[in-house]
Amino acid sequence: MKFARILLYFTFFVALVFLMSGYGYQWNIWDLGTGFTLLRYAAYALIGIFVVSAVSLWFLRKSGFKATSYLVIILILSGAASGTALYWQQRAQSVPAIHDISTDLDSPPEFSAMVRLRADAPNPPEYAGEETANAQREAYPEIQPLILDADLQDVMDEAVMLVVNRRWELVAINRQQGRIEATENLAWFGFKDDVVLRFSETSEGTRVDMRSKSRIGRSDVGVNAKRIEQFLGDLENRFE
Repeated sequence: MKFARILLYFTFFVALVFLMSGYGYQWNIWDLGTGFTLLRYAAYALIGIFVVSAVSLWFLRKSGFKATSYLVIILILSGAASGTALYWQQRAQSVPAIHDISTDLDSPPEFSAMVRLRADAPNPPEYAGEETANAQREAYPEIQPLILDADLQDVMDEAVMLVVNRRWELVAINRQQGRIEATENLAWFGFKDDVVLRFSETSEGTRVDMRSKSRIGRSDVGVNAKRIEQFLGDLENRFE
């Protein structure tokens, strides 16, 4: 009983460190390196706690309801947190270490109003280059322009609505140039990813190109590609 209670308190503490590793960086309490270090060691500890609680639950299963319930709570909490860490580790290992994704790799949409907002960002606003393009072609062949049989301005209107509905920060709308720029603030670590949408008229209708780039980090663990795929999918659904 006493062991289970102490382990529960320790689990709460480690889970708090795990959670605060990101929010501490977002709230400028510590730098990114410290945040990742706390995250890594907290994840290791939670994996250990999960194993210990699973073994303890087996041996102490007849020790009474309270001790058993403590261990079940520990098992669920440590399993959820360590599972999250392992999932993102697996994601990072399964995708290329790139952070700039575009539907047009020959002429990627360019940031304009966003340039000043990225002035201090480690990753510059310019497209990352041919090496990134080749890595994207291999990893995300499904990222392609969207062609819609609809008026360009109508498509832009729907795109703006999608940006607003997603609670992205709408940075600029240029209807003459057919461009929308926005920023998504990610939860937990508070990373900022910037998006530019380019709209052009073609013989088939309105073509929508989209580019999504992280301000910080070498790998985006697939987040930018997923963002583009989901956004363009939702935009296409609006015209069905």
